[in-house]
Amino acid sequence: PAADVKVEVLQKPFLCHRRTKWGDMMLVHYEGYLERDGSMFHSTHKHNNGQPMWFTLGIREAIKGWDKGLKDMCVGEKRKLTIPPALAYGKEGKGKIPPESTLIFNIDLLEIRNGPRSHESFQEMDLNDDWKLSKQEVKIYLKKEFERHGAVVNDTQHDALVEDIFDKEDEDGDGFISAREFTYKHDEL
Repeated sequence: PAADVKVEVLQKPFLCHRRTKWGDMMLVHYEGYLERDGSMFHSTHKHNNGQPMWFTLGIREAIKGWDKGLKDMCVGEKRKLTIPPALAYGKEGKGKIPPESTLIFNIDLLEIRNGPRSHESFQEMDLNDDWKLSKQEVKIYLKKEFERHGAVVNDTQHDALVEDIFDKEDEDGDGFISAREFTYKHDEL
C-alpha cells in the first residue's frame, strides 16, 4: 500500500475548544522542506509578506497530504507532516519541488472558521428555520459577510451575486437552496 502521511504533534495548546473537521477554514503559518536534503521550498514567514494563509480542509485545495494530516487539529497546535510523493506532487513535481519528493511541513494553526459549506453556515443563513434558503436570506448573509470583512458592495452587485449563486446551487429550480443542495452538491467549491 502507498505510504500515508506521518503526523507528529510538536506543540499542543493548553485548551482546545474545537478541532478541525472537513469544510473548516484554517488560518495557518507553515514551512515546507524537501526531505532528501532539508532545503526549504516555501515559508509563509519568509514569503507571502510574512502573512499566514487560509486553507479549507477536505476539499483538495492543497495537496492530499494536508487534507489527511490536518484533521482534528486545535488552534495553537503545531504539527509536523511528512508527506509521501503520492499525497504531494507525485511524479510531476511542482516549481522548486522535484518529482517523487517526500515533503515535510511544519504547520501552525492560528484560527478556525466555519467554511462556506458547513452545516453551521447553513443554519446561520436560514433565518426562518425552514431548512431552505431564499434569495433574501442569502442576500442578508452576503451583506453581513462583506461588512465583516470591511468590503463595500452595492445592492446591484449583491443581486447579481445572489442570482449567480442560485443559478449554480438551486438544482430543482424551485427558487430555494435546500440544505442538501447547499451541503453536498459542489465539488468545485
